[in-house]
Amino acid sequence: MTTPAKEPLSATNPLLRDYALQSGVADELLDPNGVMRPVWGPFIEQLSQLSQPEITACFARGDQYLRDAGVFFRQYSTDPHQERDWPLSHIPVILHEGEWAEICEGLTQRAELLERVVADLYGDATLVRDGHLPAELVAQNPEWHRPLVGLTPASGHHLHFLAFEIGRSPDGSWLVLGDRTQAPSGAGFALENRMATVRVFPEPFPQSKVQRLAGFFRAFRDAMDDLPSTEGGRTAILTPGPGNDTYFEHTYIARYLGLTLLEGADLLVQDGTVQMRTVSGPKPVSVLWRRLDASYADPLELDETSHLGTPGLVDAVRQSNVNLVNSLGSGILETRALMAFLPQIADVVLGEHLKTPNLATWWCGQAAERDYVKANAEDLFIGEAFSRALPFDIGRTDGPKQDPALQTPEALSNWIDTGAGQLVGQEAVTLSTTPVWDSDRLVPRPMSIRVFAARTAEGWVFLPGGYARIGRGGDATALSMQQGGSVADVWVMRDSSVRQETLFDAKNFRRQGPSVLPSRAADNLFWLGRYIERAEGVIRLLRGYHLRLAEAGYDQDPRLVQIAEQLRLLSLDPDEAVITALNPPLSAARVSAGKVRDRFSIDGWAALADLTNSLRDLTPDLARGDDTARALGILLRKITGFKGLVHENMHRTSGWRFLTLGRAIERADGAAGVLMAFAGNDAGPGFPDVALEYADSVITHQRRYRIDPTNETVTDLLALDASNPRAILFQVTAMRRIAEDLPNARISGRVSPVLRALLPLEAQLSVASPSEMNARRLERVRIRLSEVSDRLTTNYLI
Repeated sequence: MTTPAKEPLSATNPLLRDYALQSGVADELLDPNGVMRPVWGPFIEQLSQLSQPEITACFARGDQYLRDAGVFFRQYSTDPHQERDWPLSHIPVILHEGEWAEICEGLTQRAELLERVVADLYGDATLVRDGHLPAELVAQNPEWHRPLVGLTPASGHHLHFLAFEIGRSPDGSWLVLGDRTQAPSGAGFALENRMATVRVFPEPFPQSKVQRLAGFFRAFRDAMDDLPSTEGGRTAILTPGPGNDTYFEHTYIARYLGLTLLEGADLLVQDGTVQMRTVSGPKPVSVLWRRLDASYADPLELDETSHLGTPGLVDAVRQSNVNLVNSLGSGILETRALMAFLPQIADVVLGEHLKTPNLATWWCGQAAERDYVKANAEDLFIGEAFSRALPFDIGRTDGPKQDPALQTPEALSNWIDTGAGQLVGQEAVTLSTTPVWDSDRLVPRPMSIRVFAARTAEGWVFLPGGYARIGRGGDATALSMQQGGSVADVWVMRDSSVRQETLFDAKNFRRQGPSVLPSRAADNLFWLGRYIERAEGVIRLLRGYHLRLAEAGYDQDPRLVQIAEQLRLLSLDPDEAVITALNPPLSAARVSAGKVRDRFSIDGWAALADLTNSLRDLTPDLARGDDTARALGILLRKITGFKGLVHENMHRTSGWRFLTLGRAIERADGAAGVLMAFAGNDAGPGFPDVALEYADSVITHQRRYRIDPTNETVTDLLALDASNPRAILFQVTAMRRIAEDLPNARISGRVSPVLRALLPLEAQLSVASPSEMNARRLERVRIRLSEVSDRLTTNYLI
């Protein structure tokens, strides 16, 4: 961007002329008189000085960052792993710090109100007893969990992290459209929105006046660390797993804050305490930032059909041995019907009116309110009373307006009477608009802002910005990404420059000890190593097959026949499409990597994605011979590049050890299988060459033996050479050294079961001669490698 002009732009600017004609009753860029709000001035000045190609290039930088970072969301479909590109709207929403302070003041009051309400609902129930809240709205609510009644959180508070969906009404004031208290999502995505937007608009002005986000996360992390803790207890994030639509955010936040990411199966409850299953044995957990809905959290006391939770978690809460962010049962605060009563409850509980009103709501379980809803049905959204969805999260599909059978006033009235306590009417949302870039111009689109709040020792603090949800077209009921909406960064602008914020606290700097490794993460790293090595082995065999096919020109070359047989032993057809042969191991590798994404670097994930995308882009009808061999060579270089990147960049802790063990077992087993097929006593002419090519050891053999390959020289090099990283002995020795560094490698002077399998295998290979390594001996090696894998699984991964 160029240096901004000194004279501010007016509404006559070409960017704004057409925009002013399309903007809604309330707009973020223009005031009610059609004049640009001052806070937008510097940004619009800079944008107006860019040409169309420059703007396109700026937006492309942000999109490329998101792709490189692997930012995605999951769109609901029959495919649980369906990923979609992050739908960034490149123009930020800009608010002045004075207006933001007013928003936060009103939401602080609301946060305290919600805390008082949920404490009462699971405590003395005075709101119901005194008639301020109908009993059936609690008793029939699926988010009210009876086993939690009477439980007092260890921290003394039910709510620690909140999100509020707010929108500007036509009169310019702000409305709360919904409360998010169960497991609020979006804070991590807000960080990524900011990172992408910085790349779109990299120049320091006006960014120098935009409030930073890191301080909020530092304050919340410190607040979690200060919660009551058992000795040695850790803080972790509890996720439903990779099938969740916001799983990327869970992994990103875990990596950003240095927290352990856990699934329900990673935890167990022993003697009322929550323990994490790790490769070192159970380790205590004191704080769980819950991203899992309460009903799934404990199949023992809540939903018995849940496979996502941890049996006994409620009992650990009951004994005050674990802090949950937020407490189980807090999801009841999100239900639509409650909004009908919060204004009155605020008067009773707080002794004051709500500073930021919520969306006007009428519960149909009351006669007067039901009559009002029936009389004004055309102007209201009518939906399920116990739903936690916002009206624009799902369009208007859960109300009567899409049902042809309810189009007459009589039918609609009967339907409302029948549903009564199960229905609410809500004020139809007329949201303010904000600028969005559409092709070559600014256009207004409806939007709402999600505001995040965290409880600290000093009170509630707010993320200065957050993210805005932008509607598709002019439809205010289609803000959800599932409905095709997009998201934008929110800038809170100061009048003066802001200081840099980071997560780093120089006063409390200390190097953390090695992080514990959950058994599930170790299992996925172990199998990631195996799948990647297995895929490389398949690529090398297929390439050898097609190279021989190109040389021989016919299918009956004995080497071709033997390679084909070896591929069939792997359940592969040598003549099928490359993508068909390689998709299973690479897809499995990507699934395993996705489950430990919080432990993966951006470059590592991008390299794996590039590998799988390159496979997907191969032409299915690729010509046999040279063309296929060349394509396989490209894949081979990419897969070795991925392995090298991950291997070199991973910290040498337990995660690296299990990944390396998986690779070593698979490489040693593959080498044994190839030697059995191509270097046995009955191997024909040219067969040992295939084994050398498979092991990428042709040059090494030439330098080491200076004769043409024979069965004995190839067996010596690929089975018994302790200096050759492709040799079985080299890999077994590497596994033995790693196993000695695993937890509980020796107990009371006795080696672990894994070492008991590796030590004799290493000794046998160390003293064996090439002539002794016949097919039967190699098969025993493979059996022993399988035993090592089983013992690793039994002792560390289950």
